[in-house]
Amino acid sequence: MSRMLPTALAAALLLGGSAAAMAANDGQVRADQLLGSDPEYRQAWQDAIKGEERLPDWVVNLTGSAEQQMSAVTEDGDKYLVGPLCEAQEKCTYKRLIVAFSWDKEDAYGMLVEVPEGLPSDKSPTRHAQYRWLGEPDDGMKAMLQEQLKRDPNWY
Repeated sequence: MSRMLPTALAAALLLGGSAAAMAANDGQVRADQLLGSDPEYRQAWQDAIKGEERLPDWVVNLTGSAEQQMSAVTEDGDKYLVGPLCEAQEKCTYKRLIVAFSWDKEDAYGMLVEVPEGLPSDKSPTRHAQYRWLGEPDDGMKAMLQEQLKRDPNWY
């Protein structure tokens, strides 16, 4: 009986930790909810796009369609909240944005990706995409944002 107690205790702790991790994920936001969730995010995003010209409203206000929750990603030892946003779900192949906010909500970055609409399905969107960087990301941040885009199974 005394041998089973440490094993049972360890199992209970593991299960409890897993439940806590899952509960923490339930609280995550999507990119289209972020600016309304905390004024610090709004300020960081406004700082990132300050001076940018001719940005669509859905990019300025992060009001597009976000089907996925944002996730925590580490880049060069720093944590970021990262997530995708599309102009509209049916246009996600043609107009999308990947955003990253520093954990302390001080910095924000974005990669606006535009592909010509009507591109035949046998043409690779990566070869026809135009990228616009927001928030002056360094090379490491650019690589991280591009990696997030590559995770989309429809991006080839």
